Amino acid sequence: MAKSRLIGEYPVIGIRPTIDGRRGALKVRESLEDQTMNMAKSAAKLFEDNLRYSDGEPVKVVIADTTIGRVAEAAACAAKFKKEGVDITLTVTPCWCYGAETMDMDPMTIKAVWGFNGTERPGAVYLASVLATHSQKGLPAFGIYGHEVMEADDTTIPEDVKEKLLRFGRAAVAAATMRGKSYLQIGSVTMGIGGSIISPEFIEEYLGMRVESVDEVEIIRRMTEEIYDKDEYEKALKWTKENCREGLDKNPEEVDGIKVRSTAEEKEKNWEFVVKMMCIIKDLMNGNPNLPKGREEEAVGHNAIAAGFQGQRQWTDFYPNCDYPEALLNTSFDWNGAREPYILATENDVLNGLGMLFMKLLTNRAQIFADVRTYWSGASVKRVTGYDLEGHAKDADGFIHLINSGAACLDACGEAKDKDGNAVMKPWYEVTEEDQKAIMAATEWCAADNGYFRGGGFSSRFETKAEMPATMIRLNLVKNLGPVLQIAEGWTVHLPEKVSDTLWKRTDYTWPCTWFAPRCTGEGPFATAYDVMNNWGANHGAISYGHIGADLITLASILRIPVCMHNVPQEKIFRPSAWNAFGTDKEGQDYRACSAYGPMYKTIK
Repeated sequence: MAKSRLIGEYPVIGIRPTIDGRRGALKVRESLEDQTMNMAKSAAKLFEDNLRYSDGEPVKVVIADTTIGRVAEAAACAAKFKKEGVDITLTVTPCWCYGAETMDMDPMTIKAVWGFNGTERPGAVYLASVLATHSQKGLPAFGIYGHEVMEADDTTIPEDVKEKLLRFGRAAVAAATMRGKSYLQIGSVTMGIGGSIISPEFIEEYLGMRVESVDEVEIIRRMTEEIYDKDEYEKALKWTKENCREGLDKNPEEVDGIKVRSTAEEKEKNWEFVVKMMCIIKDLMNGNPNLPKGREEEAVGHNAIAAGFQGQRQWTDFYPNCDYPEALLNTSFDWNGAREPYILATENDVLNGLGMLFMKLLTNRAQIFADVRTYWSGASVKRVTGYDLEGHAKDADGFIHLINSGAACLDACGEAKDKDGNAVMKPWYEVTEEDQKAIMAATEWCAADNGYFRGGGFSSRFETKAEMPATMIRLNLVKNLGPVLQIAEGWTVHLPEKVSDTLWKRTDYTWPCTWFAPRCTGEGPFATAYDVMNNWGANHGAISYGHIGADLITLASILRIPVCMHNVPQEKIFRPSAWNAFGTDKEGQDYRACSAYGPMYKTIK
């Protein structure tokens, strides 16, 4: 796998095997040593076999040197975990233990406890006791208890326990990975969009990250003073010329005697500009040791795990737009082949960029940035095209048009295929050369719409011509409430070509196009696709492959961000056990618990 672009180690999961500390003639502790340590080893193997960091490497798991029966052993475990860089702990036990003596007391670790469901020893009793103690001490922990009674010598992990362990592991690794990293804004507020009005307090206190800012003129300075990797630029330009075919130029030659359309020579210069721009944005985010001698300061970068680019209006009125860098950086490959996708939010919508980051860290897949542009009802589609909706779109009484110039990853065209020939957006380390060729063949680059982008440039254009499971989210900040998260699981919709073209041309035919049908319940904000659109909290959405709403709910609870809207089945919701003390309705619990505990990284409360 690739070397991590970021400074700092990835979070480590620590397994804490706790045990009944009683010794004596009946050897209570001694009789449980093997079973307890085997639970720890089984959990560690499950994590190592199924979870990966964003660079593609398996997660690192460490186990306490001994079982933990008394406080001295808990302290020895904590000391080891501190040296190993453990940010996440899973306590496992098949038996009764001394709760307050054996529990993880570190306020900064993300915690879960798995109590074995067996009859010989009361693992469930310890689980209930220690979770109550966690709640009493203000240290939220996830509780994991299998549905079926197991035999004492059974070392397999039941499927329901696996699901919760992996959900906890994915979410905890995602949350801990963000710690100490940066969000880099290049520019500032875009066209008055609230999502681009950055809140350092939110990013610092809820995510444990920092905000870095540079003016867009820094890109021009680096171009002018040749502060970039010339070898990489030449390689990137060659690849671009060979793989990025030009598409439609919708601009007229001139209007009222004013030249509008770029000449072939101007387009050639624009290609050179946007490729160089992409190289420089990469350098700004994560540095580059290959910059010219004497540019050591620029070579270090900003340790950015995500970034945003303002663009409109001041930049795009004068310079080529950032659509090429945004689209390609967010994609799972470039001229160097498959590599970890970047997160670069168009219009510097930091809240949408952070939503993309959440889902990238949960899935290791490229993410889509789009306007939540238009709701099309079944009746409207029928009136305009004569087509009767089918499948998921019919079930939702319509669909939502996801379209925007800029940061949709090219993977979203759906041309990559799994072993059964189904359209898929793969984890980046599974993307093959064949996938890359198919994706590039399905994408063309249209001359930028001069009405939006007077400085020229190019916009990626493709259509998602496949039905794929997808999850759309939006992170919003609300005055006197704080951050909230919206989640809508659904599917991309493949429309007949004539129908799609007719509808697409009513918006902008030179931008990437995805039709999305949320899974509707017939009630509230998920009554129909219209209600999803009508209750959406902002103009943008972040979209990921797969139905990952349950993982997002778990991640949001770790970050203390309440979920204000979702269509995830209730049985899939997994939050810390303390949430159950805040009422009987799941969403009310979430709001009250997040308010009571507050952001993990807030230093003044």
